[in-house]
Amino acid sequence: MPGRLSRRLIPTAMASSPATTSSNPIARRFDALRKKSRTALVCYVTAGHPDVERSLAILNALEQGGADIIELGVPFSDPIADGPIIQSSSQRALENGMTYDGALALIEEARLTVPVVLFSYLNPILAAGEDALTRAADAGASGILVTDIPVGADPVREEWLGDSPLAFIRLVAPTTPVDRMAEIARHGSGFVYLISRLGVTGVQDTTDATLPDTIERLKSATKLPICVGFGISTPKQAGSVGKLADGVVVGSALVRAAADGPDAVLKLTRSLREGLDA
Repeated sequence: MPGRLSRRLIPTAMASSPATTSSNPIARRFDALRKKSRTALVCYVTAGHPDVERSLAILNALEQGGADIIELGVPFSDPIADGPIIQSSSQRALENGMTYDGALALIEEARLTVPVVLFSYLNPILAAGEDALTRAADAGASGILVTDIPVGADPVREEWLGDSPLAFIRLVAPTTPVDRMAEIARHGSGFVYLISRLGVTGVQDTTDATLPDTIERLKSATKLPICVGFGISTPKQAGSVGKLADGVVVGSALVRAAADGPDAVLKLTRSLREGLDA
């Protein structure tokens, strides 16, 4: 059932060193990109897809191909915000035995030089225990994005997430009013993830015509970097959106490529990077 938690978790202690603008690798990455007038390529893949062994090689392929930030999805049995491609990858990863701790093990073993954001629903994080966020930071993660905890929905758990060593990435929908955009951004760090269109994740042929106006509204509401995702799948789309935003997120297209292995991921990542740099 959507929203049902595996167990009650009321944190008894907050992490000691919350992410700050100066200390977090995500902030430093955007600072470096800004100095070079480059747009961030943010790449999503699902941990454990197509299998645990190739997941490690896929992470390395993303970095080698030019990803600036990697979002590593923690598989969940009820991924309501995701479309068929990522839902299928999540199911396959669960069948392969992938867990929250398994995702952390991948991050630790990969030893990536680019920041990694854990992309998860709330349930797997809570099931992993009170020290789940600290362990993620220790493994090498730099941020966390929780898809199903809107600002104000659960203040205790939001405080726990926001006070961890990880940057707390927040989602903004295209229909969000400017004052609400500002409120969401104030409760986040690292960057703001702007959903390019209504609906679930997935490959699309075109981007929403209202996207430029939406990006401008969000820019007026926050100084955090803005990354746009949902439906961006081709180098041309990435290049077009990248001229408007600080970063472009590609997920479903890379997950689909991952089914063919690391070489396919490397090829697509390089082409996306070229599209952004064109």
